[in-house]
Amino acid sequence: MSSDDRRRAIGKVTSVAADKFIIEMHGGTDNFTVVGFDDVHYVARLGSFLMIPAQSEYVVAEVVGLRERDVSGSGDANLDKANSAKFLDVVPVGMLPAKGDGRFRFGVSVFPSLYADALYALDGELDRIFDTETNTVPGIGHGEIACAPPGATRFRNLGIGQSVVFEDYGVKVRIDDFFGGHVAVLGNTGSGKSCTVASVLQALFEKPDEHHARGATFVVLDVNGEYAKAFEKLPEIADIGVSRLVLDGSAADGRFRLPHWYLDLSEWELLLQASERTQVPILRMALGLATLFGAANAGQLNDVRNHILATCITLILSDETPPGAKRTRIRGILQRFSTPQINQAALLRMIALNYGDMPGLDAAYQFLAGGGQQAGFLIPDLKLPDYDGTPFDFTALGEAIDLALLYEEAHGNRQIRDYCAQMVTRFKALEERGDYRFLRHEPAAAGDREAFLATLLGLKTVDGGLTKGAQIIILDMNAVEDEVVELVSAVIARMVFRLLRQADPRNRFPVHLLLEEAHRYVASTPSRHAVDASRIFERISKEGRKYGLFLLVASQRPSELSKTVLSQCSNFVVHRIQNPDDLSQIRQMTPFISDNVLRRLPSLPKQHALVFGNSVNLPTTFKVRRADPLPASDDAKIVDLWFHEAGRLSSIRLAPVADE
Repeated sequence: MSSDDRRRAIGKVTSVAADKFIIEMHGGTDNFTVVGFDDVHYVARLGSFLMIPAQSEYVVAEVVGLRERDVSGSGDANLDKANSAKFLDVVPVGMLPAKGDGRFRFGVSVFPSLYADALYALDGELDRIFDTETNTVPGIGHGEIACAPPGATRFRNLGIGQSVVFEDYGVKVRIDDFFGGHVAVLGNTGSGKSCTVASVLQALFEKPDEHHARGATFVVLDVNGEYAKAFEKLPEIADIGVSRLVLDGSAADGRFRLPHWYLDLSEWELLLQASERTQVPILRMALGLATLFGAANAGQLNDVRNHILATCITLILSDETPPGAKRTRIRGILQRFSTPQINQAALLRMIALNYGDMPGLDAAYQFLAGGGQQAGFLIPDLKLPDYDGTPFDFTALGEAIDLALLYEEAHGNRQIRDYCAQMVTRFKALEERGDYRFLRHEPAAAGDREAFLATLLGLKTVDGGLTKGAQIIILDMNAVEDEVVELVSAVIARMVFRLLRQADPRNRFPVHLLLEEAHRYVASTPSRHAVDASRIFERISKEGRKYGLFLLVASQRPSELSKTVLSQCSNFVVHRIQNPDDLSQIRQMTPFISDNVLRRLPSLPKQHALVFGNSVNLPTTFKVRRADPLPASDDAKIVDLWFHEAGRLSSIRLAPVADE
């Protein structure tokens, strides 16, 4: 051991076990502090680190307990305390090469011997432990083109706060590891989650010199309307843009709108709450038929209508019911559905009754099915169109559902209309609801899908190509209900995921979805609004990394979050959590974290958090870098708002204030 190591020895190892060491401190450290040759070191703070030599490496051990043992015998109690032996309980966490610039590695392969020296950690060793020695790396050119401008740098590590254990020591995360996986930011309401998310992104985009993070794309699903304020100053930074899209349910100019034909089949099931067994097949058929209701497909639609009517009526004509009942049923169908060829005027005279008989039955059957000189309207081997996202009018879907029900009735399922009554009622309600106007598009008034995705991802067209116009895209959904949030978030996530899956080359355009209050729409159990809205997020959590799509999940109720999504997160920033169910959920999802670390969570003060995962070598408690500006999530000042002079005007408005 070098002379410098001897000078920073603070005690000896007196007990060695696989999961715990005991260190007896040298005399003269009565306050658990050491005045070293380089600084004053607080060696016995919970969470601090000690270095224990073992062959050519150090065992890095974390302090988890402090205690003392009184000297036996009589005498003055204060003197006994001063002379008592003092002990540190430490747990081994990893290995660090004693010399050179070797990197820290998690886990212990060589254990120290009894009476080995325990040393306080130097700042250089802490840098190696936390892998934060280099904050920036030289800029790299694109392909064979040199770096422009010369001398530009890129962040390697990102500062997120200050250590609460080591004085003036910044806590940093490795950007590739932190943003190259899914992240969970958890904590009770009021513990500082939104401020943490805002401060991390502000730190990322406030890089003082070239290069800036122009290639980043953060799509913020802001259900509380908090983040526009937090990022309002970022556009002052060179080439960093913030776009805000407001979803308030209306179809007003400047508001976010989602064309209904962008929904896929599973999302229509969610929207109409279609049951799997009976309603989904009808909905699938109706969505395909709805695409025929446009003017360009009028002829094909009429042929399909004629086929369905002919099929239904010929089955009635050939069944065993009396002629009077046949005529009544056919009349009821033709009152709801008719075509220029098959209608009451053309058919009812053929099936007129004569003393309870129907003499024109055969002629009516030949008119519909063909025979003799009649061509008929049945289309052999008819294949109904599939739903492929072709634009169609929203109201046309209602007619298509009725047509699909008739087609199913034509094949003998007479109860299908009753089975689908709830779905039909739901659709009619959506046609009338004002908060779903954002969804009801007219095909001629909507732009194309590429323009929609470009807006959503902050892209703009320059010289025939796409370039970044905004790095942060905020979708403000504060004004809409949970069922709308659930639907829109699922559609957006699915569209972005599909786009990145089909990209060539793939994994070259990373996108981060920031899910604020994620437990509301990425739930462990389906909500009363949804069939299973969290399905797409669970798929993204499992497959998104390979395509460059990442989740940044913020929630105050980990126990209500999808267990699949939470288990796939590789980094966690956890604020104060006191609910036993939430603590238990974190413990199950992070088995590599010791109970000593998790026991800190209920007592963390506001603006403090615990970070752990593959972007930091060791779990670290830190004070979060202050966000400036703060998100619009500050606490109400109860005393100031309650106690005031008589006659002060109230700050509340009963009419909603229009956003700029």
